[in-house]
Amino acid sequence: MDIKIRLKILSFLQFFVWGSYLTSFGSYLFVSLKFSGPEIGTIFTTLGLSSLFMPALLGIVADKYVNSEKLLGVCHFVSAIFLILATYVTNSDQMFLVMLLVAMFYMPTIALTNSVSYNILKQYHFDVIKDFPPIRVWGTIGFIVAMWVVDILGWTISKNQLIVGAFSGVILSLYSFTLPKCPPSRTSENKSLSSILGLNAFVLFKQKKMLIFFCFAMLLGAALQITNMVGQDFLGDFGKVDAYKSSFAVEHPGILMSISQISETLFILAIPYFLTRFGIKKVMLMSMVAWVFRFGLFAVGNPNEGLFLLILSMVIYGLAFDFFNISGSLFVEKETDSSIRSSAQGLFMMMTNGFGSIIGAKACGYVVGYFSIDGLKDWTSIWLIFTAYAFILALVFPFVFKYKHHPVMLNEIKH
Repeated sequence: MDIKIRLKILSFLQFFVWGSYLTSFGSYLFVSLKFSGPEIGTIFTTLGLSSLFMPALLGIVADKYVNSEKLLGVCHFVSAIFLILATYVTNSDQMFLVMLLVAMFYMPTIALTNSVSYNILKQYHFDVIKDFPPIRVWGTIGFIVAMWVVDILGWTISKNQLIVGAFSGVILSLYSFTLPKCPPSRTSENKSLSSILGLNAFVLFKQKKMLIFFCFAMLLGAALQITNMVGQDFLGDFGKVDAYKSSFAVEHPGILMSISQISETLFILAIPYFLTRFGIKKVMLMSMVAWVFRFGLFAVGNPNEGLFLLILSMVIYGLAFDFFNISGSLFVEKETDSSIRSSAQGLFMMMTNGFGSIIGAKACGYVVGYFSIDGLKDWTSIWLIFTAYAFILALVFPFVFKYKHHPVMLNEIKH
């Protein structure tokens, strides 16, 4: 089978697992298990807490000791076991612990999948900047398919969504072991203590441009967590209004939200052009402006006459997410040596899905709680607060991130 097809399958399964429960898990906790807002916010911090150390730690293991594709398979298998365990949990404290274990083994696989894909593409002498985005787009397709399956089967508030994730995780685990070997970098020269411990990737923080890049990637990661945490809950609350309760947005929030992922597929394919032509600074600025519109349109949209505004927000999400997440991963790949490839990707993951996720979950929980009275949420005010947050990022970023774009250099990915 063509190696690109094999990597597309890998990407599809990687995000099918996550798409089966990520955007609907909050609704399951709210509606079926009757957890409170603060309890759910705490549970969602597991994504961030696990991403603080596990992606970087396992990135070190992949760089130094174990084949990346094998480590990927093991992580998915263990994560699937804990997902099954989560279906038996009805206590919020226990759910926090179990989902932390799920996240500890799933979150590193996102960075590992990127590293495996980069490694294999280079083994077969492909151009990473040109050939990775059309592969990664299949991850978004997998996410969409999973969301639709769960929504159409009526499992958005059911524990069955976790079973879907676990089953697909086991399939991906087995598939990972069939991929071409991605061995760790082993050299015979004397190594420093930091090299032995796999801490070399942290030297990137000594570069001012990389330090600023990682900080803004973290703040954009917070914006992403806000969408994941309350997006479907926002649409579901329209059901409390008689004029909206039978609308498509209320009855099928998962399908409406999936437009965001459909949009991703288009913008992922546009990344090579935009990165080559404009560079990472302008591409990330485009992402920040897109987040302003993402949240702003949520503030003024509704399921009836304002449905087109909600749909437009979903479409803009593709640009908002891809132009910092996928482009950022490619930028990190370009700026780092192959000997710390997995560690650097783990570091990027730590900043976006680690610190960024924690900031987003805590801030979101606070803002939603502040604008909630007797269970009713003032969603307009909530989304305007987040709009202002994204606007401030877009205003500050161009003045503090100094990076001169050289179009030719973007095609010179280090081997």
